[in-house]
Amino acid sequence: MDIAAVRRGGTTLQHRLFAVRACANDLGVIRLAVSAPRSLGTAVVRNRSRRRLREAFRTAVKGSPGSAGRDLLVTARRELASASPAALREAVAGTLASLGEAAVR
Repeated sequence: MDIAAVRRGGTTLQHRLFAVRACANDLGVIRLAVSAPRSLGTAVVRNRSRRRLREAFRTAVKGSPGSAGRDLLVTARRELASASPAALREAVAGTLASLGEAAVR
């Protein structure tokens, strides 16, 4: 995945738990890159946040075939560390649904 290309030309979606940049790819699969800035906290907090985001997106993508063919760059935000698993799942599902709508437009 070309992260620089996603940063340059991607569509941005903001959520209080994370920010997503999405760019179409020709592969028909979703590729995911997750980042957590140092301002998020210690290495333990950043790594846990990345793991939680990867798992939430992995689970949501399984049930959402309509958003295939995208490169996603997800950046964690401070609120993610204290968010419940249910809130994170809901946020990811809503974001993927918004991406699907953006692809239709």
